[in-house]
Amino acid sequence: MKRIAKRIVWLLIAPLGMLVGPIFFDRKYLRGKHFDKGGVSGWRWVWRSLFLQKLFGFNRAIRFPVSPFIRVSNSRNIEFHPDDLNNFQHHGCYYQNFDAKITIGHGTYIAPNVGLITANHDPLDPEKHLPGAPIEIGKQCWIGMNAVVLPGVTLGDRTVVAAGAVVTKSFPEGWCIVAGVPAKLLRSLKETE
Repeated sequence: MKRIAKRIVWLLIAPLGMLVGPIFFDRKYLRGKHFDKGGVSGWRWVWRSLFLQKLFGFNRAIRFPVSPFIRVSNSRNIEFHPDDLNNFQHHGCYYQNFDAKITIGHGTYIAPNVGLITANHDPLDPEKHLPGAPIEIGKQCWIGMNAVVLPGVTLGDRTVVAAGAVVTKSFPEGWCIVAGVPAKLLRSLKETE
């Protein structure tokens, strides 16, 4: 009964969100599986973000609903499918993309506390940054909790990054599991099909 009441409340609030949401967020992110066909989680994120992002200033400049516990350096330098808005709703992720783009393929899941970092400090002078390099993550990948993906890395489709891994080089062929510090190929997934 409680679940039905909760659903009715959100179904009443969703139409209001459809009117107010596009005023504050880019319309292209207010669609997809979390919004369409009775999806209510997206509208819940919109309302939470209206208060925490726009009113209280957590991640104010970001053009899509995002958790106050996530950092996105430059929302214009990140590309993802609206169905994957869930990757920006949990805790601890750090999308550092000041001067290089992060591309996340459709159907990819990113766990809490993941760092996607497009620029590093200069090892000879920590006050300076090295030039940024883009990060590209393929479709239907899984990036495990506490993993870090460093500048210039490309992960092909269906790449699984184990929890705690530090990915310093690309695995463009995809269909694999990588783990360790630095991350190495653990297993090819094509062999197991």
